[in-house]
Amino acid sequence: MTRLSGVFGQLRAEGRAGFIAYVMAGDPDAGATLSAMRGLADAGADILELGVPFTDPMADGPVIQRAAIRALAGGMTLAGTLDLVRDFRATHPDTPVILMGYANPFHAMGYEAFADAAADAGADGVICVDIPPEEDAPLRAALEGRGLAFVRLAAPTTDDARLPQVAAHCSGFVYYVSTTGVTGAGSGETGDIAAAVARVRAASGLPVAVGFGVKTPERAAEIAAAADAVVVGSAIVEALHREGEGAALALARDLAGAVRAAAR
Repeated sequence: MTRLSGVFGQLRAEGRAGFIAYVMAGDPDAGATLSAMRGLADAGADILELGVPFTDPMADGPVIQRAAIRALAGGMTLAGTLDLVRDFRATHPDTPVILMGYANPFHAMGYEAFADAAADAGADGVICVDIPPEEDAPLRAALEGRGLAFVRLAAPTTDDARLPQVAAHCSGFVYYVSTTGVTGAGSGETGDIAAAVARVRAASGLPVAVGFGVKTPERAAEIAAAADAVVVGSAIVEALHREGEGAALALARDLAGAVRAAAR
């Protein structure tokens, strides 16, 4: 059993959704990110998503774009991101960490070398935003060969003809993008999301996490009633940048509490 499957199994046993918190590696520096990762896990995050900074984050809205620019300006790299995972593992051996990023840095390191390094650091899986299923086999094979989950994205535009291709060979969970657009955008109608989650879950046989545009505890609770996990990124990244770690962790505690208490 992997850390990821163990967490989702525990969530099922408890009859609740999980809370997935996102933070950008290196924003504003490695030490601050490591402290935030530890704090988010202690504040109730069941799973962490660690953003790999990239110069052209096409799926991300302005908040995470600016975070990536700050991280890159501070010297953060893919290797540095993996160092953060390794350092986090020293104090938090059980909280899954999913790397979320774009193909270019993974390709530049080499898929096999990246998979080796990610597994050695203690990562649990990867979300690669910009490789479609028709082109992701080399990266997917490298990750799966090291026991790492390969998480794919589904969206409101993923129709019944496309969904089987997205679901095939996906592992860990499916990340359902709650609205068309970029991170931090509006998060769709609750009824539509519930129906979509059920459809994606049936097609994949995997847990479904819902993100993009979830900013408040109230909205997180609404989505938690239907999804297997709720992802919050931009709101946490913005709080970290504008108000500091204390404010970001207070928000995370409120989000975690709302998700845990959501009626299902």
